[in-house]
Order: sequence, then C-alpha cells, then structure tokens
Amino acid sequence: MIDLWRRVAAYRASDDPRVAAANTIALLVAVNQPFYPLYVRALVGDDGGVSALAFLSTPFFLAVPAVARRSSLAGRALLPLAGVANTLLSAKAFGTASGVELFLGPCAMIAGMAFSARERWAALGLIGAALAAFLALHDRMGAPLHRFSSEEYARFLNLNVWSVAGLTAFVAIQFSAARRD
Repeated sequence: MIDLWRRVAAYRASDDPRVAAANTIALLVAVNQPFYPLYVRALVGDDGGVSALAFLSTPFFLAVPAVARRSSLAGRALLPLAGVANTLLSAKAFGTASGVELFLGPCAMIAGMAFSARERWAALGLIGAALAAFLALHDRMGAPLHRFSSEEYARFLNLNVWSVAGLTAFVAIQFSAARRD
C-alpha cells in the first residue's frame, strides 16, 4: 500500500505549484467518482444506475497529471473542462432539480486560480465556458434520464450542496498553498 501511495504521489507531483494543485484536485475527483453512485443510492434513492454515467469522465480526470507533464497549460485546462463536461452530463442524467449544476462553480473557481496573470486569457476563456454552459443549457436539456420524487430531489440537492461546499474548500486550500509557494 505504501508503494501505491508513493506512485500516486509521484504521478501527482510537479515543480509548478499550480500544476501540483490541479493534479491533486483531479485525482481527488477521480478517486471519489466510484463512490458517487453509492452516495446517490444511499442518500437520495435508486437512480436505475444512471449515476454510473459519471464514470465516463474519470479517465479525463486521471489524465490531468499526464497531460500536464507534456503541457502545463493543457493539463490545468483539462481539469475544469472535464468538470464542466461531467456536470453537463450529470445535469442531463438527473435534471436541474438535483442541484448538480452547482458544480460549475468550482469548475470556474479552478479555472480562475489555476493560471498565472500571463495566462489570464486561458482563465477567462474557461470561466466563460463554465458560465456559457450554464446559461446555454440550464432548463434546456430536456427530460432527465431519471426522474426522482420531490422528496428525493430535496435530498439530492442537499447532497450536491454539501459536495460542492467540500470541493470548493478543497480547491481553495490547494490553490492557497500553491500561491504561498
């Protein structure tokens, strides 16, 4: 187990503190994705397996450190792009009443913090992509792939509010440490 942890730490590591922060966030999201269907089932109700669609984005989150080794900018950009894509897929799967679109907030936050002042154009473009995704698609995605009762949607919203709050705090901690470096 110690060897696995060392390998993960080496994969995550970067001399650039912003890249290291993005890598850490990406790996945290990827590691948590297998648990999301379990959280949904336990805290919300049976979704007929629709939450398994979240796994489609897992390879993109896992690829962030590898991409960042080739291009720091591309690796850091991949993280919020994967987050936006995953959020849109989840919004289609569960509907906007689930509150899953709230994850666009941390995506925009990551985009705003992952880039230097010289790379502001990338940050603004990715923040704009998160905002545009919300504006263009909110309540325009048609019927969700799985509908829940109003009580289940209330529990779903609660789950996602807490998840977004936790992710936002983690992102803030990672990038505040990167800025100190």
